[in-house]
Amino acid sequence: MKGRGHDVAALVLRATLGPMLFAHGWNKVAGPGGLKGTTGWFEALGLKPAEVHARMAAGTEMAAGVGIALGAASPLPAAAAVGLMTVAARTDHRGKGFFVFKGGWEYVGVVGGAAVALAALGNGRYSLDGLLRHQRGGSGPALLAAGLGTASAAALLAVCYQPAKQSDEKETETETETDQ
Repeated sequence: MKGRGHDVAALVLRATLGPMLFAHGWNKVAGPGGLKGTTGWFEALGLKPAEVHARMAAGTEMAAGVGIALGAASPLPAAAAVGLMTVAARTDHRGKGFFVFKGGWEYVGVVGGAAVALAALGNGRYSLDGLLRHQRGGSGPALLAAGLGTASAAALLAVCYQPAKQSDEKETETETETDQ
């Protein structure tokens, strides 16, 4: 049987990760640039249609944040967090190294890893799932969160990610067309 320390650890992780995700989603809607700024950012990243993705990302981040903070429906909010971070890693942080202060994937890696760790821990007794006696934890929920999140991100990227070609890619295409 899991002890009180396990439940406190899950609570601390949820109380850290959940509100942070919610705040990031809220900022996409109500931050300095608002939803219009987020839409422009997503357009520049190559997510089409950008307005749909801006709304979807903001809503998913806020819903996952609330679900994690309350400890509800594990491991689905963790899977949502993994999916969000996977898309961010591929679209915004790719090729920029590790450190987030240089635009790297450090932040999204930590958030995704923490979400999978929470799915493995389970939400603990001090959660909505605990109150409803719907405790889930272990390697199965962790693998589900990681797999579902990654697969969802891969599907979204395959259908909707259309980044602008880099200048050296355009030059290579032009050279190839000229050679023919």
